[in-house]
Formats: sequence, structure tokens, C-alpha cells
Amino acid sequence: MIKQLDTKVVYQNKWMTVREDKILRPSGAEGIYGVVDKPDCAVIMAIDNGQVHLVQQFRYTVQQRCWELPQGAWESRPDADHLELAKGELREETGLDAKEMVYVGAHYIAYGFLNQTCHIYLATQLTDVGKSLDVEEEDLISRPFPIEEFERMMIEGEIKDNVTVAAYGLAKLKKLV
Repeated sequence: MIKQLDTKVVYQNKWMTVREDKILRPSGAEGIYGVVDKPDCAVIMAIDNGQVHLVQQFRYTVQQRCWELPQGAWESRPDADHLELAKGELREETGLDAKEMVYVGAHYIAYGFLNQTCHIYLATQLTDVGKSLDVEEEDLISRPFPIEEFERMMIEGEIKDNVTVAAYGLAKLKKLV
């Protein structure tokens, strides 16, 4: 097992901390490991009447607008209950409340460098209550898509978000959708 010898924060903002750890490998060789610390997040498959609700926003890192499932974290409340987080993110980004929220499971998003866990929920029996976007989401739009179109978008590479594809794949394997 790799042992941490030392750690130092090399960058920090309200969304993440990047640290560099000095490590000792089982072989005795020393090295460094870069780690991004982020609070857990939730992704929500809001599905009703054969429609899945997606959001689209400009993703700066890839310089394009992307469709994806509603998802996010609460940096101001990193220890929030993930069900509460999922309900809050759904309401914030789509304006929907769900009468039923089913826990599908959890995934690590990119555990080669990121320690964030993503909790996956299926939301059904939806009611529109109005959006409440964060300032960082000012360009976010949401709309429902027929399930068949959503699946086509993933197959054809129109949706490339790994969280969206993995969450839906797990729900489909569990026969929840």
C-alpha cells in the first residue's frame, strides 16, 4: 500500500483543493501524487412519462455547451446528506420536485486524481416548482427528452458526460429504467 509522507496544498478555491502528496511506494521508492479534493456530488435521473429531464450549460474546460443529467455539489455544505443534495440540485437546475427518489448507487468520478463520490438517484412523480439557479449556472437551460432520444444522444456521442452515461447505465442494468 502507498504511504503518505507529507502533503501540501498547491491550489484552493471554493470548489476544490489541489494538493501534492509526497508518497512512499511498497517498493521503497518515493514519489509524488496529485490529488483533487472535492465534496461529494449527486446526479439525478428525473424521469416521468417516458421523458428524461436534461440540463445544458457551457462547460468552460471543453469550450462547448453540453447536455447532461442534473448534477452538482454543495461546496458551502460539503457534509450535506446526499439525498437532500440530490433533491436540492434537481429543484435548483430543473425546477422540479420529486415525490419519489430511489437511490441507485455511487460511483467515483475519476479516482486516478479526484476523491469525489457521485451519488446516483432516480427521481419520479415530478412536479414543477420553479428553478433557483446559482450565479455559475446563469446560462443553464433544461428540458425533457424522450428516453429513446436520450439513449440515441449517448450512443452517437452527443452526450459525452461520463457521470450521465454511467448513472443511466447503472440504473438500466438494475432495471430501474
